[in-house]
Amino acid sequence: MGILRVDKLSGLEAPTPVTGSVEFDGSGDYLQTPDSEIFSLGTNDYTIEGWFYFTTLSATQRVFGQRAANASELQMMLETNASGELRYYFAISNSSKVLGGSVATQINTWHHIAVVRKNLVHTLYVDGVSVATNSTDTGTLENRSQPFSIGRQGNYTSDAFNGHISNFRICKGTAVYTSDFTVPTHALEVTQDTVLLCCNNPDSVTASDHGTVGAAPPTLTANGDPTVSSINPGLTRDFTNGTEFNGVTTFDTQGYFVPPSGTTTQRGRGRGVFSAATSPNDTTSTNNIDYITIATSGNTQDFGDLDENRQATSGGSNSTRGLFSGGSSTVSPSGNRNTISYITIAATGNAVNFGDLSGLKRYTGSTSDKTRTVIAGGANAPGPLTDIIEYVTTQSLGDAQTFGDLSTATWAFAGTASSPTRGIYFGGSPSLSSSDSVNTIAYVTIQTLGDAQDFGDLTNVNAYTGPGGIVSSTTRGIRGGGGGANPFARVNTIDYITMATLGNAQDFGDLSYSANGVMGCSSLTRGIFAGGKDTSPANVNTIDYITIASTGNAQDFGDMRGTYAFGSALSDCHGGIS
Repeated sequence: MGILRVDKLSGLEAPTPVTGSVEFDGSGDYLQTPDSEIFSLGTNDYTIEGWFYFTTLSATQRVFGQRAANASELQMMLETNASGELRYYFAISNSSKVLGGSVATQINTWHHIAVVRKNLVHTLYVDGVSVATNSTDTGTLENRSQPFSIGRQGNYTSDAFNGHISNFRICKGTAVYTSDFTVPTHALEVTQDTVLLCCNNPDSVTASDHGTVGAAPPTLTANGDPTVSSINPGLTRDFTNGTEFNGVTTFDTQGYFVPPSGTTTQRGRGRGVFSAATSPNDTTSTNNIDYITIATSGNTQDFGDLDENRQATSGGSNSTRGLFSGGSSTVSPSGNRNTISYITIAATGNAVNFGDLSGLKRYTGSTSDKTRTVIAGGANAPGPLTDIIEYVTTQSLGDAQTFGDLSTATWAFAGTASSPTRGIYFGGSPSLSSSDSVNTIAYVTIQTLGDAQDFGDLTNVNAYTGPGGIVSSTTRGIRGGGGGANPFARVNTIDYITMATLGNAQDFGDLSYSANGVMGCSSLTRGIFAGGKDTSPANVNTIDYITIASTGNAQDFGDMRGTYAFGSALSDCHGGIS
């Protein structure tokens, strides 16, 4: 029998602890990332903060910083001396400046330390209290091009840190604290201006995250033997919007109360994003990015812009980041692109360069799980089609790598679906002819390199000339819309497959409209079909939704901001990232 937990309902139960910290032994242990533009602070506001636990204070220790191996070219550095006095050094006009020098830290005690610059003035906070301000040295910070290290200062090896660090964060462009404050009790989170958040993962020393500022997320390497530590500052996750129900999946049917399954983090996701389409009437391409909240209904809202006008891209995502791959900057093939761009789904803003595909391609198909996005096929019309499958690690910037091959060079996929293990590619065309489409369904195992394998067939080859929209849960892949038997015919058919079981597609229901070039995205429970080109043929702004676990006709969701077709869609909560 289920138990009604009053403490759970009220949110008064003990919050889930966040145990992530990293231990440095003071003898060659440090984390390091190469210098990049994220450390080029210039005249920007910025914040460097974290929790620090000193095991010993018997000598000078350099906690983090950038500095050359010969002790020249200091850019920034936090240190404490044998008395525990903190000092933060920074370089202006080729001269080292200092902040602090009077407040003592304690051994075997967690201290929250923050260095903040606001309007060119530096302030040092210890445990939420301002202990030093430098309002004299307000010039442009030097950029020394040295690596940034945690546990020591750059490439300078002497006086390494001995202790533990938790929730180390750098924000470029934001002064998080501008006066004395109450030290956070919750784990630090990624904000748009976060360029590095690390030392917070109970399973990985080098795990890191970042927001949308900066050309690339920093990649940390461990040197010596820094280790994940069980000593932590006792932070909890922030459940301001409700209680966490963690790991609940099945219940006795006689239970009095059944809380929702999934973690709070999983249930907090639910954004669908649409981008790179033709508008209006399939005459021009756009750089618009729109978004919706999948669990509700309503019209799309402005998210930001792509780096350039592009249509016929493909979209892949994990729970935080969305990728738009390939496409064409013009409706004609002359503008084909190999660009991969990315967004941070929970934020809004313009897309940023991620890397490149192996060639100029449009109408590729992308499928993705928690870590990888796998991009297949495409055309560099009027050049050849491709059978290449390639992949990227969604959270790490860089060019696509070889994955395997399709059985036939293919473009204009009807879309793709993802389960936690499989990526599914629906339909497509093996030639540039608009009437030469196939009803083939192929699949890959996302974490295993290799060629695509046959899955089954769609219900009717003539019904899928031109792409439709695809949505997926952890178990089902569903296709809606598509082209008909001639260039001006469109269908409203919805088909589905069970992704773990090879076989042909089955009838699900109908969309409220007939179109190809439909965009599809999904949560674990709901599928969204948006836009497309109808039988006029003109582009439409309709958005429909379905409940993935059932069958039946689609229902009205709302409208897109414009009349778009042949774009791409993604979400932070589809079947491959549950």
